[in-house]
Amino acid sequence: MGRFDFIEDYFKKADLLPAIVQERSTGQVLMLAYMNRESMRKTFETGYTWFYSRSRQELWNKGATSGHLQKVIDIKGDCDKDTLLVIVDQTGAACHTGSHSCFFNELWTEFKSE
Repeated sequence: MGRFDFIEDYFKKADLLPAIVQERSTGQVLMLAYMNRESMRKTFETGYTWFYSRSRQELWNKGATSGHLQKVIDIKGDCDKDTLLVIVDQTGAACHTGSHSCFFNELWTEFKSE
């Protein structure tokens, strides 16, 4: 058996796996991205997040160009083995917009004020 054989357990339903990224120090959800088998393997090998870009159809190492790296602290799989929770130490902003988190649009507040 290979070192990363357990990864296959997470790809029985689909070729891409949602990965929720949460900051260790604040508990804030930073982003949601997708992993394929290769990006999940590279994440385990390097200790930094790797994802699969659905729009560019290629792997990307979060922060490789911006310097806003995500050092992996823990990875948990959900009960159905079809979603990951990735706990990280975030350097700089997680969102490509420059925001610390990708989740900054207050929809419920806007809805309630109507």
